[in-house]
Amino acid sequence: MNEPRMTGSGPVVPRGLAERARDISDGRLAPAVPRDAATVILLRQAVDARAGGVGFEAFLLRRTAELEFAPGAYVFPGGSGDASDADPGLGWAGPDPAEFAVLLDVPPDRARALVCAAVRETFEESGVLLAGASHDDLVSDSVALAADRHALLAGAASLAEVLGRRGLVLRTDLLTPWARWITPEASPRRFDTWFFAAALPPGQAATAAPEGHADPGESESGAWLRPASALEAARAGQMTLLPPTAVTLGELARHADVPAILAHRPVITPRLPKVVVEDGRVRLHLPPAGGERA
Repeated sequence: MNEPRMTGSGPVVPRGLAERARDISDGRLAPAVPRDAATVILLRQAVDARAGGVGFEAFLLRRTAELEFAPGAYVFPGGSGDASDADPGLGWAGPDPAEFAVLLDVPPDRARALVCAAVRETFEESGVLLAGASHDDLVSDSVALAADRHALLAGAASLAEVLGRRGLVLRTDLLTPWARWITPEASPRRFDTWFFAAALPPGQAATAAPEGHADPGESESGAWLRPASALEAARAGQMTLLPPTAVTLGELARHADVPAILAHRPVITPRLPKVVVEDGRVRLHLPPAGGERA
């Protein structure tokens, strides 16, 4: 694993990243250019029988140990962008690219691609499709779209083609922009990732990627976990969380339920963790959390 990970004592910096950080700091190596990516924090309400109340859970995928990026880590569904995500012919129902551009602080064409990437990657990695026939309709059985999910994973179809065949449009109103994280400069493989929050649509189920696809984003399993429970398991060494995932879970845990999370309007500013080399010691410095929109 070549990415910082969370343990009970905080972020751990692997030796390889420490060496790259020193090379970059000394001018012997240039940082890799980050690729645009999108992640969706899928949420659902959950009854807490022990506490006698209602809480919520987030869907996390466990990535296979063979993957080059973040092997074995628990992550939210998502991945890097694709050229097809910029297709202007893809139907929308909800805030248009110009509105998302303001929220994400990027040009409209880039905002369009990021929103499309978020929906596409979520469908590929979890089977959940944030789309419907119109602004007041929503896909209620994503299992029936299994063949379309396979086609996307195999690269045999684009999201625009899948939605066009089904007479569907993106339900962009279901996505709440949450954060933007950029992989540390010391990482050999970097991503500029926008996080969105969304509630699990009624009737749909989230699952790990279907078998039979050797896709770089393939995950071996998925689980619905309360944010506090996932953080506790990471501190106990029972699961691996990358810093952005752990920080996001901590932010989610401060809210009472899914509606409260989706009503939150954080200011989206880039968060760039840094691998810092000082006096021969290496540590990971995490940026402070952003504010909230008025």
